[in-house]
Formats: sequence, C-alpha cells, structure tokens
Amino acid sequence: MSSPGGGNGDGDPQSGIFTDGSCQGNPGPGGWGAVFVRDGKVVEERHGFEPQTTNNRMEWEAMLAGLEMAPEDEPVTIYSDSQLVVRTLNEWAKDWEARGWRRKSGPVENLDLVRRAWELKRQRPLARVEWVRGHAASRWNAYADRLATRHLREGGDG
Repeated sequence: MSSPGGGNGDGDPQSGIFTDGSCQGNPGPGGWGAVFVRDGKVVEERHGFEPQTTNNRMEWEAMLAGLEMAPEDEPVTIYSDSQLVVRTLNEWAKDWEARGWRRKSGPVENLDLVRRAWELKRQRPLARVEWVRGHAASRWNAYADRLATRHLREGGDG
C-alpha cells in the first residue's frame, strides 16, 4: 500500500527523483546517476562519468540531472543523500547569491554547479529538494547509486 507521500508505508518514497554521485578516490574518477520514479516505476534515468573529479562535484552533477528532469509545472520531490547539496539549495544559496556568490567565510566551492542548480531550482518552484538516508535505506537512492558506480567502474562506457 502506498502512502500519500508516494512511499510504500515504511518511509521509503516510491515517487520522486533520486540522485547520487560517487568517486573512487577524492579526487579521482567519478560517476553520477539520477532516476525519476512514479509509483515505483522508472520514468527516466540519466548518468554520467568524469575521469578526474570529486565526490561533491558528482553529487552536484546528479542533482543537476534531477532538476533538469523535474517538470516545471508539477510538484515533485528531488532526493539526495548529500546534506551539502540539500542544505545549499534549501538554506544557503539564496544568501550566497545576495552576497555575490560568497559565503561569509569565503568563496563557494563548485560555484559553477551550485549556480546552475540554484537557477534550475528557481525555474521549478514546485520542486522540493529533500535529504534521504543513503543506499540501503532507500530503494531508489540505491538505484541511483548503482547508476553512478556502474558508470564510474565502466569509465562512462556503460
């Protein structure tokens, strides 16, 4: 039985967009994955690979893909297991933008990706970004993780 939030009753959502990034070494080769799911069925998935990157950049690339998949005129939740990504988009980006894209303590890391994600989120006012416990706790986060790690291992050839 599905709960009103799109979950299966145990807190594991079965609708939404799930994103995850992975890196072998930090920095090192990395992969990212994003999957759009409705009622437990895959609507769309995207993935990518970078030969030299960081885990945070891969988390951001996954979020960008998730935001791009989100309809502009439909409520949807985009899930990430990265507190950094979620808190940036929900708490910090607005103030950073107002300060000329600077944090109180200095420059914003991965600014190119942060700015793109912030703009996409603003274009999708009905999209929510939420944290989800990673991997084993969420079927679809684990799926996004498998997309990311498969493409990391295959060097983008998968």
